[in-house]
Amino acid sequence: MPAIKTKKTATKYIFVSGGVISGIGKGTSAASIAFLLQSAGFNVTPIKFENYLNLDAGTINPIEHGDPFLCEDGTEGDMDLGTYEKFLSKNMGKDNFVTMGRIYQTVIDRERRFEYNGEDVEAIPYITDEIIARTVNVGKKDNADIVIIELGGTAGEYQNIFYYEASRMMTLKNPGDVIHIHVSYVPTPGHLGEPKTKPAQLSVHTLNSLGIQPDFIITRGEKYLDQRRKDRLALFCNLHTDDVISNPDLPSVYEVPMVLHKQNLETKIMKKLGLPVRKAKLNDWQKFIDSIKQANQTVDIAIVGKYFGTGEYQLRDSYAALFDAIDHAAWSVGVNVRTIWIDAEKLEQEDSEKTIGKPCGIIVPIGWGERGAEGMVKAASYARQKKIPYLGLCYGMQLATIAFARDVLGFTDANTEENDKRTKHPVIHFIPSQKKLLKRRAYGGTMRLGTWDAKIKPGTRAFEIYRLHHAFKNESKGIASERHRHRYEFNDKYSREFENAGMIISARSVEEDLAEIVELPEALHPFYFGTQGHPEYKSRPLSPHPIFLEFIKACMQTLE
Repeated sequence: MPAIKTKKTATKYIFVSGGVISGIGKGTSAASIAFLLQSAGFNVTPIKFENYLNLDAGTINPIEHGDPFLCEDGTEGDMDLGTYEKFLSKNMGKDNFVTMGRIYQTVIDRERRFEYNGEDVEAIPYITDEIIARTVNVGKKDNADIVIIELGGTAGEYQNIFYYEASRMMTLKNPGDVIHIHVSYVPTPGHLGEPKTKPAQLSVHTLNSLGIQPDFIITRGEKYLDQRRKDRLALFCNLHTDDVISNPDLPSVYEVPMVLHKQNLETKIMKKLGLPVRKAKLNDWQKFIDSIKQANQTVDIAIVGKYFGTGEYQLRDSYAALFDAIDHAAWSVGVNVRTIWIDAEKLEQEDSEKTIGKPCGIIVPIGWGERGAEGMVKAASYARQKKIPYLGLCYGMQLATIAFARDVLGFTDANTEENDKRTKHPVIHFIPSQKKLLKRRAYGGTMRLGTWDAKIKPGTRAFEIYRLHHAFKNESKGIASERHRHRYEFNDKYSREFENAGMIISARSVEEDLAEIVELPEALHPFYFGTQGHPEYKSRPLSPHPIFLEFIKACMQTLE
């Protein structure tokens, strides 16, 4: 819903913090609040402040902190930026994501330039001033009515104390224009069988010790909080009972806005901030929720990846954007997806048919480095030989070309220079300009990051996918645009041999003429498709990405 044009009032700020445990769903809560207010006609923009000293999320192992979300402008941010994009259907970028490392770097650089006029530079006020400045500026750039500020980490951690100080200062300086929402965990221990609010109480007491009184508490837990526990939590946390909001576990995170709406959260927020009370328009979102529940078929898709394991547990967040994109596409055509997680490293030592079986489709996603690469190559070969629909994303595209070079062209040692610098057939390689940058260890400079345009070849499957779904950036010129996050490229030295053997290079980058999409024609395979881009980062609940839509449709045909 577009923002309603009204006389501009002071920008409002909503801080969202988390309590008791990490991964509580703070980002989903923040995105849901933003969505409800946007649906009521307000222009809302979010910003996420992270604790770590990395300048961005690009160098962090996805097992450590989940799948870095790739933005249009090349920002490698936290997964929550993806949640914001999906709920708000608007692009995020560098202004929407800030790390503590970026804050410190900015302040230190200013000190080196003598911009503080010889002052002794201390955390307060200079670190907090920088946090506040970025919060205010993101609202100004987007002409926002409301800025939603998600504070990374959990209340009580030493890493994020300056974010809370900034929240306190803004509340003091802007009375009536700032509220604080605390998302806290209320566990239900199995041996007790009842929700326990004490952890949430202690979390709020930590906020109080920082000079912050939350205006709302959103309780996360297995079930809705009953009235008795709401009353007690409100009593001990100095809130009205109506300002304790339940956010229980749900079949889908996309149901969260509707649950908060039923408790009138957005109306309560409008009143606290002195905003005109407007009704949120949620019909399209409700139809989307209904479509999820109506899916009556299930397709099995094997994901052959290398970032599933963390200790003794498996981690979905390593491929969060991929799983979301699969769901969006599947729900839109009325099916559910059962994903089969296959460790690529283990597959190297195992029989493909025994381990992979006969799924409806196979996806090889993003990856870096040698570990597990041969397992991914095996999966690409298996999908091609068994005529199983295949989708290769970035590394999955590169490894599919390696599999083809080995199996079809007979280049048994074909590889990527990333994994074997001595291979006689570097099907995937560094282009010369990248090599110069690598010598200076300018790793960010050697990557293609953010959105890149590609010209799609008419008559190919790729062209038909973009045409069918009106997904071209410029249809008359056959130009599409996708987000990229990779360092190595297809070696054009081999392009003629590939195409003579049946593999089509169906898209090339507009400026550099680099291979972007490869595919096999329908005469050879029902759906074999690899893209150097990352369509998973552009998928949204109400507008699934066309590549995933057509892949899911191909998977459905295996059920017939």
